[in-house]
Amino acid sequence: MKKKAVVAGHICIDITPVFPGKIVSKAEVILQPGKLIHMDGVDIHTGGCVANTGLAMKILGNDVVLMGKVGDDSFGKVILEILKKYDADGEMIVSDDSATSYSVVLAIPGIDRIFLHDPGANDTFTKEDLDYDRIREASLFHFGYPPIMRNMYEDEGVQMAEMFERIKEGGTVVSLDMAAIDPNSEAGKADWGKILSRVLPFVDFFVPSVEELCFMLDKERFAEWEQRSGGGDMTEILMPEDIASLAQKVLAMGAKSVLIKCGAPGMYYKTSAAESMKELCSKLGLTLEEWADREGFEKSYKPDAVVCGTGAGDTSIAAFLTSVLNGESLATSLQMATATGACCVEAFDALSGLKPLDELKTKISAGWQKNGE
Repeated sequence: MKKKAVVAGHICIDITPVFPGKIVSKAEVILQPGKLIHMDGVDIHTGGCVANTGLAMKILGNDVVLMGKVGDDSFGKVILEILKKYDADGEMIVSDDSATSYSVVLAIPGIDRIFLHDPGANDTFTKEDLDYDRIREASLFHFGYPPIMRNMYEDEGVQMAEMFERIKEGGTVVSLDMAAIDPNSEAGKADWGKILSRVLPFVDFFVPSVEELCFMLDKERFAEWEQRSGGGDMTEILMPEDIASLAQKVLAMGAKSVLIKCGAPGMYYKTSAAESMKELCSKLGLTLEEWADREGFEKSYKPDAVVCGTGAGDTSIAAFLTSVLNGESLATSLQMATATGACCVEAFDALSGLKPLDELKTKISAGWQKNGE
């Protein structure tokens, strides 16, 4: 019998204008005031954790319920129609008094993506919007993007902590993903150290990106990384030792395990000692010896082409959580995560590049090369 999962949190429409294929080193080479830019079409898909991770898990064979909030408007209708194709629209909330969230994704060839984002109905999402009876039926609850959901970070994360505590009391394992933070926004001014200290004791799998985590826990180090990278992709200048202390701090705050997404290079991981991991492994049918007290860096696999990174982190987490629900080892779960991320960047949206996990295992066995090898 398949283990059930619930994926909740942020959902939006991603609008990705397709830029000509010319690779540039800086956005201003193309984005100049008064300049007319000839585009090669537009890609419109659902975005956010609920759609990216939730639908990816569904495509990968999981029994998944999606819980998110949209407005009663044109964008909301588009999202619901897309979810309906996957039989995943049943638990969505349609709000009469808030607009559907959208992102304009500027995926300029050669540089990291730029997001123009309106959080919309995600800002009005509260802990009371969840169906806790459905969640109690699930083995895993995955929540995504609280930095762009106002009620989740206000008051030092009280609502989010209460939400997770209630879910944990119901016996469901909790997974948490984050999102990039605009330093000038309300979320950017929040005390994320206090928020995470309040929330992480109820989190079993914490899966942020390295940029998100460093901004939240060590702004001085984040500024130093920005300076070292020259304003470019900071994951290209980081070493595992740069990330280790952040992972240790996360476990000290109470998380059972942490998986830190580091872009194209791969993922850093660290899990708690056996005593802390025992209950988690028992609930999910995982082998304790394969999961407890582990630490390292899993390099990513080389994609056949790089089209767009949108959703790559979300789908890699979808593959990781799918492997967890299938009772796989930590080593296999990490392989599936990095392999899926490599497949995802070969398409403009998060879902078109997905491949069955058995197919990925075959490709890995055949010698699929990793970055840095």
